[in-house]
Amino acid sequence: MHDDRTLVEARLARVLDERIRPAVYPESVPLEVAVWHAPGEPVPVAEGLAAAPEPVGVGARWGAPWGTSWFRVTGSVPERWAGRTVEAVLDLGFDENMPGFQCEGLVYRPDGTPVKGLNPRNQWVRIGAPVEGGEEVRLHIEAASNPVILGYHPFRPTPLGDKETAGSAPQYTLARMDLAVFDETVWQLVADLEVLGELMAELPVDAPRRWEILRAVERALDAVDLQDVGGTARRARSCLADVLAAPAAPSAHRISAVGHAHIDSAWLWPLRETVRKVARTTANMTALLDDEPDFVFAMSQAQQWAWVKEHRPEVWARVKKAVADGRFVPAGGMWVESDTNMPGSEAMARQFVHGKRFFLDEFGIENEEAWLPDTFGFAAGLPQIIKAAGSKYLLTQKISWSRTNSFPHHTFRWEGLDGTRIFTHFPPVDTYNCSMKGAEIAHAVRNFKDKGVARHSLAPTGWGDGGGGTTREMVARAARLRNLEGSATVTWETPSAFFAKAEAEYPEPPVWVGELYLELHRATLTSQAGTKQGNRRSEHLLREAELWAATAAVRTGFPYPHEELDRIWKTVLLHQFHDILPGSSIAWVHREARATYARIAGELDGIIGRAQRALAGEGTVPLVFNSAPHTRAGVPAGGARTAAADGRTALDARPGGGYVLDNGLLRTEIDARGLLVSVHDTEADREALAPGRPGNLLQLHPDLPNMWDAWDVDAFYRNTVTDLTDAQEVTAGEDGASVRVVRSFGASRVTQVLSLAPGERRLVVDTEVDWHETEKFLKLAFPLDLHAERYASETQFGHFFRPTHTNTSWEAAKFEACNHRFVHLQEPDWGVAVVNDSTYGHDVTRTVRDDGGTTTTVRVSLLRAPRFPDPETDQGVHRFRHALVPGAAIGDAVREGWRINLPERHLTGAGEVAPLVTADRDAVVVTAVKLADDGSGDVVVRFHEAHGARARATLTTGFTATGVEVTDLLERPLADTPAPPLDGDRITVRLRPFQLMTLRLKRA
Repeated sequence: MHDDRTLVEARLARVLDERIRPAVYPESVPLEVAVWHAPGEPVPVAEGLAAAPEPVGVGARWGAPWGTSWFRVTGSVPERWAGRTVEAVLDLGFDENMPGFQCEGLVYRPDGTPVKGLNPRNQWVRIGAPVEGGEEVRLHIEAASNPVILGYHPFRPTPLGDKETAGSAPQYTLARMDLAVFDETVWQLVADLEVLGELMAELPVDAPRRWEILRAVERALDAVDLQDVGGTARRARSCLADVLAAPAAPSAHRISAVGHAHIDSAWLWPLRETVRKVARTTANMTALLDDEPDFVFAMSQAQQWAWVKEHRPEVWARVKKAVADGRFVPAGGMWVESDTNMPGSEAMARQFVHGKRFFLDEFGIENEEAWLPDTFGFAAGLPQIIKAAGSKYLLTQKISWSRTNSFPHHTFRWEGLDGTRIFTHFPPVDTYNCSMKGAEIAHAVRNFKDKGVARHSLAPTGWGDGGGGTTREMVARAARLRNLEGSATVTWETPSAFFAKAEAEYPEPPVWVGELYLELHRATLTSQAGTKQGNRRSEHLLREAELWAATAAVRTGFPYPHEELDRIWKTVLLHQFHDILPGSSIAWVHREARATYARIAGELDGIIGRAQRALAGEGTVPLVFNSAPHTRAGVPAGGARTAAADGRTALDARPGGGYVLDNGLLRTEIDARGLLVSVHDTEADREALAPGRPGNLLQLHPDLPNMWDAWDVDAFYRNTVTDLTDAQEVTAGEDGASVRVVRSFGASRVTQVLSLAPGERRLVVDTEVDWHETEKFLKLAFPLDLHAERYASETQFGHFFRPTHTNTSWEAAKFEACNHRFVHLQEPDWGVAVVNDSTYGHDVTRTVRDDGGTTTTVRVSLLRAPRFPDPETDQGVHRFRHALVPGAAIGDAVREGWRINLPERHLTGAGEVAPLVTADRDAVVVTAVKLADDGSGDVVVRFHEAHGARARATLTTGFTATGVEVTDLLERPLADTPAPPLDGDRITVRLRPFQLMTLRLKRA
């Protein structure tokens, strides 16, 4: 037989596009359209419905950036359409290639009942099936004219990312607004031909199945009368019945399809628009569930569920019913799909506490999976947190974006820093917006790395980010792929059903130990410094507020602010979303975030101040309140007393210019350029800095990545560097223990204060940058005279090690990485820590000098200046605090990291305040002291082993405890974990390296 394959395939493409798809709506009549443009921000639904619209026609321009327009469409169904299915086709000016990234709409009936969303791939509203003819149609559309930020020429700077700079030019042209006959038989024919055509294209050319499909398609095309598609569609479908009925091979890969709509809680739109995106999507999905009995939809992010409940009660009622039916499924158990690299220990725990508690309170449902398809890498502390929250699975897809190394597994057990293992799955379909295309399904099969030992994978299916979720076309495709020869099988299933099957068939998968590092988006550790500082400060203020409020409640009857703390925690958790905290959202998002953090700081400072005043009482005794988990200056952790003074610092002129600071523990030399040229540990007689290499060196790099400006820093940025060594001013501080340095470069100015306090083994560097650079990367370097093949980086509830060398491509790819409060490097008998109060990104490199010694350089990432999506990223004044701690063991790094983030608070009062709970080992770090969330008055204490060794510690309570329970993060007793013994006011605990423990202490 002659090879006419390409001829038939080309015929299929043209006939589908030009004849069959248009015949889905064979007849139509125009609707009358009127519009009212809401001034300013979106208005309540009742106001939009009651507004007086003005007539407008198809082809009219509409929609200022970030505006809301209320369209009213009216018409009547022609009598001749009686007995047929009729739909309204409402095209606001969509580009079908941009679902989720442009205008959207939510359709209402005149009484305000939401019907469904309108999106680029979902433009229809069912009027009747069948209609009687003559029905009056009246619908209202709340249309959002969200501008296109990420267009066909991506990453170009645009003022459209903030309503304050976006202007008022109309963004869209009103397109089709019709009533139309919907021919379901033709629509089904389209689905048949699309599925078979796409499957055919993925099969080997010499496969018999490909040719069977080809001939069946050819017969179907022959059966279609191109002048009467509707009249011949059923005949054409009959030609395809046999090939569609052929069952899949028993060995076929099995895909669990989960209806999904990954909605970024903010990204190229502000938070307020996400509230509406979620409403549109949930309206769509509840409607689709009514129409498709096999379909299952899962939605993560408890915050988004809470928005529906608060802002769209009518949709919420439909959601609750669908949840009760088991088909609209809460997923993930987190407040939002957060970043997991930068959130602190308690914040990461509270993501699960607040997320899981919402689903339990609203539906009585506790899901067991963490659902994070789009998060930019995963910290090594996360498995223990997932387990401590009562979950046991993780799903993500983002690691497939790595640019250097291909991750070796799709299903595996991920082992965290404490040894906890979590069953983890990366969908091989490589998208969290699967549309059931043949190429996607075939890619999942080819790509699946666990063939031969497993055959299940998951496919999150639906348009996200306001694209409307799963479509009826996707459901139709899945129905044909349920059991089809040549394809993987597809079944709609819940995430829990998938994980149960996957774990049952693969109970001993391979193990991956340590962080799941994404070899991409490394600059998210630095972009939008103001947002990152707001997060870090909020986390520590929340610790203080809970600690002092709980202490005051127990000691004085102070009213514990449960509701305020709950609300503030949820706000902080929301802003840890993986496009807010990482700095990859539009200017509007970060402008609002900075204002939110400032408001939160004021509220928390108020709670802290009131609680501390209640504890201090009235008097003139000078008190220092210590919120850190370690004693300092004689003040116990979690207590207050008069601090002890210790030693003095000498400040002298340095020969050749500059100054010497010496407190008997450290002797530091700052030259005439304001650079550190010596940091000498007096007790160890050891120099911290490498010979001839100055510390406190600011370095400036050009920074224009190949793409994803706010997200990425590419390795070639290192090829060009400017050392900022010229100083305008190097002067002694008035306190006699500091040196002030001023530099200018480009359009920017830096002021630094280097200080050495009496009795302290740390040199503090306070840096203020008035930043006005573009596409630049600012680093702060400390070249250390240390031979270390690895370094410790703090993460949630512990630290883990990264190599300083680049032996393999896996190590070389980690040229920018995340730490929390410290980075620590050590030779066996001596080490150095670099601690910070608000930065996350850093790099560590090593070179061997001519003298044979090793220089290991720690560089802190301070600021970037990308122009997309926020063209004014980080312009303005920023303040950072870092400290260099020579002679530091890992315990010193832990202690100093906490200390720099929790400065002392000074108050006068009646006398000292005893801690509520203390631990007698520095290695046991208390991360939270609070009252139980259930209002019982029980005291909850969370702590972990922080040095990476086994620890036996005694906790001492400063109140009468009548009982103790070990609980999960949600403060529920762990039935299989015995409580540690309570002996009077003492509790003895034993911890494994990095083990996390939560105790609930009952009060008398």
